Amino acid sequence: MTKANTTIVAGASRVDAGLDWLQMLTGAGLILFMWCHMLLVSSVVISPKIMNAIAHFFEATYMAQVGGPLIFLTFLVHFFLAARKIPFRVENQNTIWKHAKMLKHRDTWLWVVQAVTAMIILILGAIHMWVVLTDLPITAAKSAARMQQFWWFIFYMILLPCVELHVSVGFYRIGVKWGFVKAEGARASRSSR
Repeated sequence: MTKANTTIVAGASRVDAGLDWLQMLTGAGLILFMWCHMLLVSSVVISPKIMNAIAHFFEATYMAQVGGPLIFLTFLVHFFLAARKIPFRVENQNTIWKHAKMLKHRDTWLWVVQAVTAMIILILGAIHMWVVLTDLPITAAKSAARMQQFWWFIFYMILLPCVELHVSVGFYRIGVKWGFVKAEGARASRSSR
């Protein structure tokens, strides 16, 4: 290998590493947002007045009007960064599926789950954000009205589990990457010693 080739490879590796960092940071930011979002929305269980007060605070301080579009932008950036690793061609998807079945490796299946839920979240999450941000102010009554309509109920019963699965797997993968959690292969290699 010539010196020019090693420079190109090293440069590409630095760019990929930087993009991986940005993907992880946007993912971690979205995980934190989702945890806060679910906590704040679930305040309606205590009292609709509490949810309305929280929503009013976010709108009065313009956090909803500014933060909503910033979260959407982060959402899109994260998707495009992650999409570098997702096979979009049918033959590549078939290969991934065959390998996942053949390997029977939990982390491989978790990656497949994360890729599939990402596609669902991209579409349904964008719709959810559009509907909520174009119908401000957010209120408990509006949220309840959406859940009482059959198609919106089905919509959220698909979106919510996909988000929770995606976030959980993403959180796990960040833990594996930084050594806080041991991956399946790491356990197997240590136990075979």
